[in-house]
Amino acid sequence: MGRAYIVEETVGQYLSNIHLQGKRFVSGLLIGQCSSQKDYVILATRTPPKEEQKENLKHPKAKLDTLDEEWTTEHATQVSRMLPGGLVVLGIFIITTLELADDFQNALRRLIFSVEKSMNRKKLWTATEEEVSERVILHICSSTKKISCRTYDVHDPKSSARPADWKYQSRVSASWLSLECAVHINIHIPLSATSASYTLEKNTKNGLTRWAKQIENGVYLINGQVKGEDCDLLEGQKKTRGNMQATAHSLDVRVLTQLLLNSDYRSTATVQICSGSVNLRGDVKCRAYIHSNRPKVKDAVQAVKRDILNTVTDRCEILFEDLLLNEIPEKRNYELPQRVFVPLPGSSVMLCDYKFGDESAEEIRDHFSEMLDHEIQIEDLEIAEEVNTACIISAMNSESLATNTSDEQPEESNKTTIAMKIQQNIGAITALAVAVLAAGISFHYFSD
Repeated sequence: MGRAYIVEETVGQYLSNIHLQGKRFVSGLLIGQCSSQKDYVILATRTPPKEEQKENLKHPKAKLDTLDEEWTTEHATQVSRMLPGGLVVLGIFIITTLELADDFQNALRRLIFSVEKSMNRKKLWTATEEEVSERVILHICSSTKKISCRTYDVHDPKSSARPADWKYQSRVSASWLSLECAVHINIHIPLSATSASYTLEKNTKNGLTRWAKQIENGVYLINGQVKGEDCDLLEGQKKTRGNMQATAHSLDVRVLTQLLLNSDYRSTATVQICSGSVNLRGDVKCRAYIHSNRPKVKDAVQAVKRDILNTVTDRCEILFEDLLLNEIPEKRNYELPQRVFVPLPGSSVMLCDYKFGDESAEEIRDHFSEMLDHEIQIEDLEIAEEVNTACIISAMNSESLATNTSDEQPEESNKTTIAMKIQQNIGAITALAVAVLAAGISFHYFSD
């Protein structure tokens, strides 16, 4: 038998309330968490229609082959930014009329592979061999209400469909564990002159890849303790009736990063011709969630690592997209997006989004509604960080190069600040020296 999917009852209610309204199909995403034994589905969200589809809700000639793969994968990419550590897009659902029941497999198979590829394209991490690579396709017939659940191994392009169990259960994520940490970043990214043809976004990602190795190789303290990766996460917790629920639901995580390379590693200074540099500095709030069914330390640590890597990458991408799409005029100071959390009703899990300082709470609420198809209350929005600022000194032309050479910094305050400074000094030569001490390995906190 294939994988088992434990599904929140509210997901079933959500799917049963979707009406085709003259359309031949409605599709969307399934969100939850993988584990070695079973997967948990805690949220479903239909893919929003395009503007032209909103104007004409009925498409009598529409076929399943017209399922917009690009639009669905973009929706999945946007939704993946709203998921904290431990949550992923597990697959897709589609609700069709009876006559389409036998006609959807090929189109959906292409779509599930495309969605997975799109979401992982810009990630700073790669999946391990031990990770679950099966993704689910749920088909519901609107006439008979019959459910068909199949999975594909997205790491195997030749994989065929496998049947899976789909079981509803109440309060699936009500007692999930929360892992929280604050990470300080101070990342210097030289922009090599040889890669001047690359976009700033690509150059930044290349630089972040080196920092990501530090995060991957760090030591993670859970409630101040280092635990073996195969140990139970809750090992040692007192199971008293009065305080078990309060103490177990939230765990504090601190990240220790290795300052030095291995003692047997020989290092030499590197001279590199650079056209500028990117500096990322400040503090970010990270959260991850793990199921409460005997979770392992390694699964919890992995969820935290990926949330750290994802939130830094996402902020950079969002800023670059904002500058590009809105054609914001060149200036020195920009705001980087703040992370905003919102609770998922009936669950201990909180989803997230990002907002710029000039965006209102109503806009964030509307974005949640559009992307996740769930209504939220403005008073439930939790801004995890203070206003983030960015200082960008950019050389778009020779005159800018001549004048924008000073390191202008925003004023220090008690607010959490993430400073992003881009200095374009064409023709400058930057020497990067890596020093390795002979004695021991030093660590320093990347946490409050």
